[in-house]
Amino acid sequence: MSEKIRVLVVDDSAFMRRYISDIINKEPDMVVIDSAGDGDTAVKKILSLNPDVVTLDVEMPVKNGLEVLMEIKSVSNAKIIMLSGLTTEGSATTVEALSIGAFDFVEKPSGASLNRIVDMKKDLLTKIRHAYNVKIKKAVKRYFKIEQPTENTLKKARGEIEAVVLGASTGGPKVLYDVITNLPQDMDVPIFVVQHMPPGFTKAFAERLDKQANLRVVEAQHEEPIKPGVVYIAPGGFHMIIDQNKILLDTSPPVHGVRPAVDKLFISAAKNYEEKTLGCVFTGMGRDGAEGVKAIKAKGGFTIAQDESTSIIYGMPKAAYETGCVDLVLPDYQILEEIIRLVKPNKQN
Repeated sequence: MSEKIRVLVVDDSAFMRRYISDIINKEPDMVVIDSAGDGDTAVKKILSLNPDVVTLDVEMPVKNGLEVLMEIKSVSNAKIIMLSGLTTEGSATTVEALSIGAFDFVEKPSGASLNRIVDMKKDLLTKIRHAYNVKIKKAVKRYFKIEQPTENTLKKARGEIEAVVLGASTGGPKVLYDVITNLPQDMDVPIFVVQHMPPGFTKAFAERLDKQANLRVVEAQHEEPIKPGVVYIAPGGFHMIIDQNKILLDTSPPVHGVRPAVDKLFISAAKNYEEKTLGCVFTGMGRDGAEGVKAIKAKGGFTIAQDESTSIIYGMPKAAYETGCVDLVLPDYQILEEIIRLVKPNKQN
């Protein structure tokens, strides 16, 4: 049998430490090597035990999960999964943790509902396995000259883009943060974003982006008029649909097991903006977004997929690429400049 996944459990609640440890230890491919009840102890054990994965409680006294993450992220290769309750403070801290490098997060059940407990258990085990199996490849942040554009990219670089749609899942918050907070203030098109997150966390994500970005960033509302220069984040639990000059939110069944779904957004954008649509698929597991890029290409729009080397999980971008409908495959640090070049070609050299 192959080596077990070595997990360190960090939580200030003795009950939660025991509960999470029991869940993990019942699995044949993973084992809890130790636990910690506070941030200082967690840092010491991460450095001394070198676990594969750490489940890290967000809200702890003295040193919270975010502070632990910031202290160890540059000196440890352990993958960090944040455990967060749905509180205003907890969701905001979780989003910040994801933006600076936590692998993913699991929402703690807010009540004693059996369904919530079962969902949390399944989510936790799935993400521990993904965190272990995926080698996180950190891109070297340096400037690379964009490859010479093809005839197709030149055609699309004549100020024809009227809407940008972005889709991401695991690893997405960090990449989206880097892209959105560096877009120039004079971007004169609306930008629509689906990041797979449950309700509550998308609001915190939008608020954090809004504080740091040059553009206005909001969690989208039903029947909200679409304005240029605004970034609209799809709220957790709702599909986001573009309907002429407004946004519609709906609770129709999940697509690929998720709601909001990238495909729903991309397909509606293609119907509305046709060849003037720019769609980008970022890191994430699954194949959400693949049908969407096909729809955008069918209308003559332009599509970009994040490359394998900089994707935390090369699932969604790979599925998009395999449709044959992706114009450019780029590392995360080039996607921003390509979006700007395509939307604002006259200001690019």
